[in-house]
Amino acid sequence: MSGIWTPNRRSVLRTLTGTAAAAAFSGSLFRQEAFAEELLKTPAMTEGPFYPDKLPLDTDNDLLIINHSITRAVGEITHLTGRVLTATGSPIRNAFVEIWQVDNNGVYLHSGSSDKGKEDANFQGYGRFLTDHKGQYYFRTVKPVTYPGRTPHIHVGVSRGGKRIFTTQLLINGHPGNEKDGLYKSITDPLLRETLLVDFKPLPDSKIGELTANFDMVLGVTAEELEDGNTMGVPQPDRVTRRRR
Repeated sequence: MSGIWTPNRRSVLRTLTGTAAAAAFSGSLFRQEAFAEELLKTPAMTEGPFYPDKLPLDTDNDLLIINHSITRAVGEITHLTGRVLTATGSPIRNAFVEIWQVDNNGVYLHSGSSDKGKEDANFQGYGRFLTDHKGQYYFRTVKPVTYPGRTPHIHVGVSRGGKRIFTTQLLINGHPGNEKDGLYKSITDPLLRETLLVDFKPLPDSKIGELTANFDMVLGVTAEELEDGNTMGVPQPDRVTRRRR
């Protein structure tokens, strides 16, 4: 991967180097079957009940700063990157990627969330990004924390041509809550489980303890099954300018 997309208007964002996003495919994405190597498809997981029932005014890919506020959200700053790929490994361009998660207090951007009233007013809670020609996406967010009954996770939705084509969740690799999580345990294939586990690693030379995380998604479609790149009907990431490093 040759670079990280970052929004121009976020001058506070660092240029990322040496992150997990620059790595080639993880070996966990592959499985040997019938003497042929094929991409492991990322398992789908439920959207859950807490997709925002009212989107924030700011819906860009930086969840730490709302509009032009000078106060950022509380939590471990995480640069989340990855690619959206077909079953044959081709990048899916113009894929509309959404993420939503709890803030550092464990509160969703949803009226029915547990501990409503204790939310971090500076955390956006939701973000969106349109993949480039290499299928790449980028978000700046916080490392997820637990929610009652759930291990820490981030919800991810992928749409194309105005239709949601995939929904899943990423989890923290090695977190003790994973093995007690009912949704995670419902995926019985250990190799498929592994594709949902993400390493949150220190960002080299960061003076404020920033983290990097990389989550590649392999969808169960081929390039031939996708439309010709049309995104009509898909809401576009507003106020975000993508820039190659």
